[in-house]
Amino acid sequence: MIRKMAEDVLRRLELIKNKKILVVGDVGVDEYVIGDVNRISPEAPVPVLDVTEESLRLGLSANVAQNIASLFSQPILLSVVGNDPAADQLRNLLKKEKVDDSGLIVDNSRPTTRKLRVMAQHHHIVRVDFEHRKFLNSVAEKDLLQRAADLIPKVDGVILQDYAKGIFSENVAQKLIKMAREKEKKVLVDPHRTTPLRYYRGADLIKPNFQEALALAKMTEDDLHVNKNLLPEVVRVITEQGNFGRVVVTRGKHGMTIYENGQLAQVPTFAREVFDVTGAGDTVIASLALGWVSGFNLAEAALLANAAAGVVVAKIGCVPCHFDEAQTALQNLKNFQENA
Repeated sequence: MIRKMAEDVLRRLELIKNKKILVVGDVGVDEYVIGDVNRISPEAPVPVLDVTEESLRLGLSANVAQNIASLFSQPILLSVVGNDPAADQLRNLLKKEKVDDSGLIVDNSRPTTRKLRVMAQHHHIVRVDFEHRKFLNSVAEKDLLQRAADLIPKVDGVILQDYAKGIFSENVAQKLIKMAREKEKKVLVDPHRTTPLRYYRGADLIKPNFQEALALAKMTEDDLHVNKNLLPEVVRVITEQGNFGRVVVTRGKHGMTIYENGQLAQVPTFAREVFDVTGAGDTVIASLALGWVSGFNLAEAALLANAAAGVVVAKIGCVPCHFDEAQTALQNLKNFQENA
């Protein structure tokens, strides 16, 4: 079945090109400092990193946007940044990846989110976050909603990408969903585990990972120990409380679980090597949205998303899956199915 579906998706993959997707959410810059550790500091019992590489990359919703661009479609990024050097770095990175930065609203009262990751080759040593977690002020919120009202009629779909930095108050999220539904645009939500489900109520699809799904359903690992088959109940709670038509739960090495029309289905994972899962969820929501608005059914869109995620987890950091990589990954699924 997977082989046949992969062949069908591969045959129609050109359909995802040139779609317009509005990505609304928190944005930031990911900074990587990578090197080798061969000794312990004489000043304190900590490793000494001999730096071999430094890089800046797009993070948070900006990574979703660059994944859409790398699949030959057109992301429109709507977010809020500060008036600071990190915002300049972000704009330069967006320009390099051919992502339009005209939807970035400047708020002088908040910094642009920046995350510094220090790594010894593939291993994280420490992460340092520069950010404020607070809701937008009234001026920035009004500006964001007005721009959304102007942009939504021009796109094929909308992604609400929540990292709980403050973009999505309940008012903002509900007004965005209402605008999109009035224009008959699909709304996909990539949620944060701390945001109440009612914020996203009425979206067409929600895509939590398994830990987020547990948190959103107000369940814990203890519940999972008691009931090993807890996932159907988790999905039921999420669906009923959020009035979602579809739920896609990403489950790492266990693939994805899809809920649609009252039925659960499974899509296996296709990652062969896993070096870094950072940003994999961004790749999933970007490719899932593109597949779905291009006419793929949800299972086919999820297959594309899982194949794309299998590409990016074999790399370090927030990096996108390119169109040719997605093609190759889908082609490889024929062998994957035969050897599974």
